[in-house]
Amino acid sequence: MSETKIPRATAKRLPIYYRYLNILKDSDKLRVSSTELSEAVKVDSATIRRDFSYFGALGKRGYGYDVEKLLEFFKKILNQDTLTNVALIGVGNLGNALLNFNFHQNSNVRISAAFDVKEDIVNTIQSSVPIYPMNQLQEQLKDQQIEVVIITVPSNVAQSVTDDVVKGGVKGILNFTPLRVTVPDDVRVQNVDLTNELQTLIYFLDNYQS
Repeated sequence: MSETKIPRATAKRLPIYYRYLNILKDSDKLRVSSTELSEAVKVDSATIRRDFSYFGALGKRGYGYDVEKLLEFFKKILNQDTLTNVALIGVGNLGNALLNFNFHQNSNVRISAAFDVKEDIVNTIQSSVPIYPMNQLQEQLKDQQIEVVIITVPSNVAQSVTDDVVKGGVKGILNFTPLRVTVPDDVRVQNVDLTNELQTLIYFLDNYQS
């Protein structure tokens, strides 16, 4: 995907398409139209066709898309053949939930290391993932060649933890803290604010109900 410059919104939709194509393949579906995809993933068919057009002719007019060929294409684009090891920083309630989930189904992502300050869990294994003390953070990130981390720490230490993981060679951060951390230009941050998302949902329910 890095070789093809596409809009960020399109890039976010590619894993959604990939997951549904897996469902179609499992149900022995041979081909699918953009209209059928639209109904399943709740993205309008014109947007789907535009998204696919960035990668050339993936389908045929009047035929639709070959499910297996499309699935193989997106598998390659999303590097599904390559397992990406991810570190989790902060093993609290949310961290524990992420450890238990650990991206099991149809994913090339795995939490392979976690870090925390609590003495009762460091140097233990939780949900098959080793928990390391924070003073080993940079060392383990470099030794395990981990370039992506998930941060679920308290806001007051989010920036200092971010600084540490950047020094450890991290290039991507999924930030679950409310703090918008500062990183160098070559590091990408994806912010996930659950409270903000819930408040936005409630706002739309309160103000846009017909």
